[in-house]
Amino acid sequence: MIAAVAALGTALVWWFGVAREPLMPRMLAQSLPDQCRQVLLVLATDERSVTAQMWLLENNEGEWEAVREPIDCTLGHQGLAWGTGEHTAVPPAGFRIKREGDKCSPAGVFRIPFAFGVAPTASDLKLPYTPLTPSIIGVDDPKSRYYNQVVDNTKVPRDWDSNEAMVRHDRLYEWGAFIANNPTCTPGLGSCIFLHIWPGPGKGTAGCTAMSPENLKEVLTWLDPAMEPRLVQGLETWEK
Repeated sequence: MIAAVAALGTALVWWFGVAREPLMPRMLAQSLPDQCRQVLLVLATDERSVTAQMWLLENNEGEWEAVREPIDCTLGHQGLAWGTGEHTAVPPAGFRIKREGDKCSPAGVFRIPFAFGVAPTASDLKLPYTPLTPSIIGVDDPKSRYYNQVVDNTKVPRDWDSNEAMVRHDRLYEWGAFIANNPTCTPGLGSCIFLHIWPGPGKGTAGCTAMSPENLKEVLTWLDPAMEPRLVQGLETWEK
């Protein structure tokens, strides 16, 4: 009963506008392309935080507005590090730089080029969709020409020593989307960053952004490539 009352209170705060509308950090917002009309805004309290909140924002005549209450999500085991995406700002002083294997989620502005999942089709999604099979892998070996790419290992010559299986026994990739961190696939700047199902509330990832299955499916259904969606990820404390 107490939990139900608390949930109702949260809903009332949201719908009656008492909660503060989320604002994007200025250093990241200025890098959004003009045609971008959807943003997944993820903000953490500090750079070592494993937990964060995500807002689904749409641009309404120049104003960014949240379309629902915020979603609880989790980040890498080591929090956030400055990624490589579409943002042009320099990282804040002392902020870590994203590297391969650092278990940090990337901070910055990033494209979301495609979704994936174990279902053979996903007619309810608008993003391009890649169905996962046991031969679909994510290449995380910086020496490979396929570094930071999701490929079918039966259709390309193997030149990697390590990779990530996309069909997992824990089903964390039952649904997901690729985040275009390090889009030039520069060796060592990080690879295979996804939106995916979390291992549990408050439990970190290897560097991805994760949430409950229900929330993830809602996010994936909402994303529309015609609206040029972007992931904007950073700290609550950065100047707005």
